[in-house]
Amino acid sequence: MKRIEEIYWLRFYGCLAVFAYHFLDRINLQVENVYLDLARIPTVLGTPLFIFISIFLFSARYGKQPPPGFLPKRLQYVMVPYLVYGLIYALANYASLQHQGTAIGFFDNLVQYLVYAGWHGYFLIIAMQFYAFYWLYARHDLERWLTPGPWLVISSLVAIAYWGLTRRFGLEPPGYLLWIAPLGWIYLFFLAMLVVRRYPQLSPDRLHEVPILQRLAHPALLLVYVGVIVLFTLRGSLAYSSKETWVVPLFILFTLVAVTRLRQVPAPALVKTINRYSFGIYLAHPMFFALVDVGNAYWQLPLWLYALLLVSVGMAGSIWLNRVANRLPWGGMLLGKTLQVPSRRQTAFGQVR
Repeated sequence: MKRIEEIYWLRFYGCLAVFAYHFLDRINLQVENVYLDLARIPTVLGTPLFIFISIFLFSARYGKQPPPGFLPKRLQYVMVPYLVYGLIYALANYASLQHQGTAIGFFDNLVQYLVYAGWHGYFLIIAMQFYAFYWLYARHDLERWLTPGPWLVISSLVAIAYWGLTRRFGLEPPGYLLWIAPLGWIYLFFLAMLVVRRYPQLSPDRLHEVPILQRLAHPALLLVYVGVIVLFTLRGSLAYSSKETWVVPLFILFTLVAVTRLRQVPAPALVKTINRYSFGIYLAHPMFFALVDVGNAYWQLPLWLYALLLVSVGMAGSIWLNRVANRLPWGGMLLGKTLQVPSRRQTAFGQVR
């Protein structure tokens, strides 16, 4: 079985997209213009990519037979880092608010982070829900009723309606509870299932066998859609996050183009290095951004230096922490496991945590 090179590229892109999204958040506090809005467009795909990749790899590797202990192992490697990092960020936020003189209860702050998923690790809650759904889907052969093709269309409409209606009516439950509901992300599950089922036909020489996917995977369609997004951006008509209606078709078009065009493109060393530490980078980079913010508060750095430090300290610090953690007993479980990237002589669908 061939190793899927495009997964390395997608994980690389997803990791950098999340990193860049939070980087631009900080830059946006100091300067605001349309160019930053344009830069945000490719970053909104980061969180959905992580969810898509996990479902894709599980289905590709295990098919309809997830191994014994599948769910307990997922809980161990996903929810333990969620609690550990959630606690770290909650304590840091509490200390910051106390320093600013903002009154907030210690346990209220903790509930906001850990129960209401009020930090960027909300992605882990979403992922865990879909791991459980994949287990049910595979073990009970739900594909008989939930065929990936038709249900990708249905679930995409559901996700668009969910994000659109919640924005329209201004629904704002505590923390990120609105974001972790599976309705807004269910299309990712069926897209992953469809790509796995049709994977042989998604090669460039066989794509014509599935005409609808051939049309959707054409780069010109993606470019036209991105052009429309840019026009709305120039008009100031869009909000930028992975939780917007316009992201759903963008993600589907982008993913289909990527999995059909990157199949024969070997991932270089840099891409595999980012893959190896992607989980740690995702979890830890805002912690190192905060350290730069502390320094900037004292020294009032010029914007170019502040931006350079965010990128260098955020990336290097996250990789360093992940490397150190994975050399300690239980460190990987607590702070995120390092991905074991196969060498060129190995053949696999990619490493599954």
